[in-house]
Amino acid sequence: MDRPAGGPPGFEPEADAIPAFRRALDREGPVPTRARVAQGMGGLPDVFKDFAVRTFLLLYYNQVLGLPAFYVSLALAFALVVDAVTDPLVGSLSDNFRSRWGRRHPFMYAAALPLGVCVYFLFAPPELAAGESRDALLLAWLLVFIVATRVAMTFFAIPWNAMFAEYSDDYRERSAIVSYRFLMAWLGGIVFSVSVYTWVFPGSAEYPLGQLNPAAYQTFAWVLALCVSGTALATAHFTRDQIPYLMQPTGAVERFRPARLVADVKLALGNRDFVILLGAVLCSALVIGTVQALEIYVRTYFWGLDTSSLRWLSLSFCGALLAFATIVPLQSRFDKKHLLVGCSVVLTVQGMALIGLRLIDVLPPNGSTLLLVLLIIDAVLSVYLAMVALTMFVSMIADTLDVQELATGRRQEGLFSSSVGFASKATSGFGLLAAGALLDGVIGFPAGAGALGGPPLDGDVVLRLGVVAGLVVPLANVAWMVLALRYGVTRERHAEVRRELDARHARERSRP
Repeated sequence: MDRPAGGPPGFEPEADAIPAFRRALDREGPVPTRARVAQGMGGLPDVFKDFAVRTFLLLYYNQVLGLPAFYVSLALAFALVVDAVTDPLVGSLSDNFRSRWGRRHPFMYAAALPLGVCVYFLFAPPELAAGESRDALLLAWLLVFIVATRVAMTFFAIPWNAMFAEYSDDYRERSAIVSYRFLMAWLGGIVFSVSVYTWVFPGSAEYPLGQLNPAAYQTFAWVLALCVSGTALATAHFTRDQIPYLMQPTGAVERFRPARLVADVKLALGNRDFVILLGAVLCSALVIGTVQALEIYVRTYFWGLDTSSLRWLSLSFCGALLAFATIVPLQSRFDKKHLLVGCSVVLTVQGMALIGLRLIDVLPPNGSTLLLVLLIIDAVLSVYLAMVALTMFVSMIADTLDVQELATGRRQEGLFSSSVGFASKATSGFGLLAAGALLDGVIGFPAGAGALGGPPLDGDVVLRLGVVAGLVVPLANVAWMVLALRYGVTRERHAEVRRELDARHARERSRP
């Protein structure tokens, strides 16, 4: 076999020079369903936080509190810069940590409660009197707590995300495990969003669009904090029995030094397939994040949906169930990268078509039952395609880890998963930055338009919103799709890598 991508040319790992990683117990048979569900539950804190940030943060600070959209975007961009440092830092710390609780669980337990506190204060700023300094104080509050929220989430999500790759070495079973993660995420997200729209942001005579009611955000902050911390603690507790099946360093662990972090990052970036995936996901983050940040504006102003209509879109969970049932059969027939790109192409075209049909006045009028039915069908298909694509991407990251171990002798789940965590946060960070700039500079959306007595909304503004959010932004998806097609870990190549790794591990176990 040729030198595996993942190390510099001529590099051959020396087993005695590199800390060995070994499981305390070897698993017999497939990963139990209970273990898959418990691990999948760990995605819920990030789902709840991301739903809040992507759906309501820009709307709340811009339309309800009156802070210019670009100011909100600047705060989120700064938080993203902090993420660029903390994500690989936590990944490296977790990869090289050793304790009786394993490499991952101590970080997850430590982050759970601070995470809830931070998201609470993010959506519960103090009341500030009108004046020249109000915007500056509000921006400072937002900046402090969006950074704190992201750092706390990093300390939980990076170690949690790293665990799944250690659950199984099987090419197909990894995709099945990931499908549980996304099934839990979609179903949990649906229950959360329906509950929020029904009981936290109900429409009223004063606020027909409940998401524009400032008083409701205090309740939302409490609900969000309890859900985020509760699910984080639950997944840490219910995955403790899997610690013996996770990789642990067998020798002494080097103390953390900045130079080690730099060396770890350089080692990871030597893996061609990892660099391709990282580039693809960062490019897609800008597009997907922008669309998601503008989605609440599109649903509220372009489609004219109130909270009772928004609840019906939660039927999109049917798409998650369908994806869960079909992912393994699909992956048995098609390669992972082809499923990723194929589903993404259909998803992009589908979204553009719906907006385009409205712009040429083919669809039923806003407020009609038929339009709502069409939007529900669109939501179901979108969730199905997105879940299949995301499952393939995360599973591809795990396969790349095996190539990395064969080439370098190192297990870098934490550092690799930090790329996923960074990309997830980049989705909301870069996306909200771009969305804020587009709302202010291109669409011309007035701040405070959703507040009582706010400025009127011109029809041309709504038209520009549809064109930019539904037609122009999605076209940028082409760039990352072309890049993803260059990913080289096929089913056959992964099988060869696993054979060599299994042989190496067998030799290590036979040593006296």
